[in-house]
Amino acid sequence: MRTVDLKIEDIAFGGKGVGRDNGKAVFVPYTIEGELVSAKITREKKQFAEAEIVDLREASPNRVEPVCPYFGRCGGCAYQHIDYAHQLEIKSRQVRDVLKRIGKLRDAPMHPIVPSPLEYTYRNRITVHAENGVVGYFQRDSHRLIDIERCPIAMDEVNRELADLRSHDIRDGHYTLRARSGPRIFSQTNDGIANALRDLIVKMIPANQALLIDAFCGAGFFAKALLDKFEHVVGIDWDRFAIAAAKENATTKETYIAGNVEEELRRVLEQTSDVEAAVPAAKARQRAGDTPATTLIVDPPATGLSAQIRKTIVELTPATLTYVSCNPATFARDLAHLSARFKIESVTPLDMFPQTAEIEVVAHLQRIDDSTI
Repeated sequence: MRTVDLKIEDIAFGGKGVGRDNGKAVFVPYTIEGELVSAKITREKKQFAEAEIVDLREASPNRVEPVCPYFGRCGGCAYQHIDYAHQLEIKSRQVRDVLKRIGKLRDAPMHPIVPSPLEYTYRNRITVHAENGVVGYFQRDSHRLIDIERCPIAMDEVNRELADLRSHDIRDGHYTLRARSGPRIFSQTNDGIANALRDLIVKMIPANQALLIDAFCGAGFFAKALLDKFEHVVGIDWDRFAIAAAKENATTKETYIAGNVEEELRRVLEQTSDVEAAVPAAKARQRAGDTPATTLIVDPPATGLSAQIRKTIVELTPATLTYVSCNPATFARDLAHLSARFKIESVTPLDMFPQTAEIEVVAHLQRIDDSTI
């Protein structure tokens, strides 16, 4: 394959630098915008090419020495060669760009990115793979395993679990290692940023509200933090084990539903009789001609909101909507649909996954008054 000289112009989602060869985009991992590199083309298509760096001819001042000895081979981290402050700049820019490009939202009010308290040793769990005596992660762009003795982005407790696992003769398979015991349900992997996200949402939402609906609620991480602001909270999730965990210490103000989120969200937003009975003050306000102050939180998987959920939210518009996402692209797509009925008050990126290309983001939206539509 041929070698090309490139100036890296940008960093794409996924973490690869972007240069241009005769107008064609060339993606080169482990580079930084502004750098001059020689790169060997490894895959070439009509619209783009992929390459590997051969020679770093001019380095960015933001380049640092990676901490991890596996960096560049392991498929987990993409940014260990970039100083942390610049990682945050890249991620902020990517969120802003995707809102414009996919969401067509040119004036979305962006807040500064929330940095992680820990740049390394932040992950409270990892999943490693075992095959033929090798225990570790998959190599970048491959299903070949790299033997990993220690993961620098994992907490010390997790690395102790890894060392213990490696000391035994284990079967081939996948092993999730955790810093602490508890129900095997979804939770955020970075405790510091998870708590910052929760606190940010608590500050976003005003007090003295009637009903909170927490869709994709898990074990109630957000709902339970907001109990003081609502007369009643309803959590919905497909994971019956997470719902069981949420119910364990639930108060009389809490209702948790295990089921299809699309169906249950519509049912709850339509205020069926059982939910209305649980929120008598909301019914009284409705009888008086006032719209109950309903807040909806959605924290969907990376695929974002389904078309049916978007339709439900637009048709049965809650007063306040908070949208948490781990995928800025589907987030921007969904905000474009929701902006027909909501004003975007703020968009805040959070660095849930330092050293990686992943980005967490939260938006706060308010219903647009019918008279202005």
